[in-house]
Amino acid sequence: MKYLLALFLCFIAWVGVRGQQAYRILRFSSPHNCFPDTARDQGHLDGDDKQLPRVGHYDDSSVLLVIPKGLHAGPTVDLVVWFHGWHNTIDTALQFYGLARQFAASGRNAVLVLPEAAKNAADSYGGKMRRDGMFHLLVGDILSELKRNKAVPADAVVGRIVLAGHSGAYSVIADILEHGQVGVDEVFLFDALYGRMNTFTRWAEDGDHHFVHWFTNTGYGPDKMSDTMMLRLRQDKMPFGLSEEASTDETVLKNNKILFVHSPREHNVIINNPDDLALLLRNSFWLAVF
Repeated sequence: MKYLLALFLCFIAWVGVRGQQAYRILRFSSPHNCFPDTARDQGHLDGDDKQLPRVGHYDDSSVLLVIPKGLHAGPTVDLVVWFHGWHNTIDTALQFYGLARQFAASGRNAVLVLPEAAKNAADSYGGKMRRDGMFHLLVGDILSELKRNKAVPADAVVGRIVLAGHSGAYSVIADILEHGQVGVDEVFLFDALYGRMNTFTRWAEDGDHHFVHWFTNTGYGPDKMSDTMMLRLRQDKMPFGLSEEASTDETVLKNNKILFVHSPREHNVIINNPDDLALLLRNSFWLAVF
């Protein structure tokens, strides 16, 4: 089954979305992705107290690119970069959360990028993304692959960048904010504020950055960390919004540069059904429509 899935994702094919919109998927490998990384060469005792070998968990440098059929490629290309959390891979996250379908349905004129992180592991370590400039190099590889497949013009450069992710993805996203050496415009976290609060607070308070944390009371920490970050924002006299999921609409999303959304649902089911990632993307401060 895994072999068939890999074959399916390796070829370039248009996939229908709701009978109207569509996307295609490209897969490539980048030496500047999170792994392999020397800190996991001997494997790792993960958060579940399981000794995981390097092979199968920390040796995959794959990157998936989801290109909506309506992409209007110009001199710049915007990127939405999604990092999965624990016990996932880019393939399982893409399928379980309907990421490609949500992205295409959002109508954003951008490319969705899924870099592989620690595979099927209880491990938030961001690997090489903790090295200065590594994300900058990864973005260069992404642009090269898009150009090689004639998805964007040969002289295109990166435009807006959105970082998004679930659960343990907070760590690699914080690594990029600190070390990526590429401007990031928006951060969307799904029950993911387990730590690195100072990094996220400094970034959210700076300039025109747009920050959303969609959190539950079942993630064993993100709710309390959200309270702590909101207290810090109050102390800094920085405006922010706090909304219940049922009340979160276009007006709420557009009127808050920094927003916390509380969901009564469970940790692993707040991304889709309903499609909350698509909702955030449709109300991006920076991403253009087709």
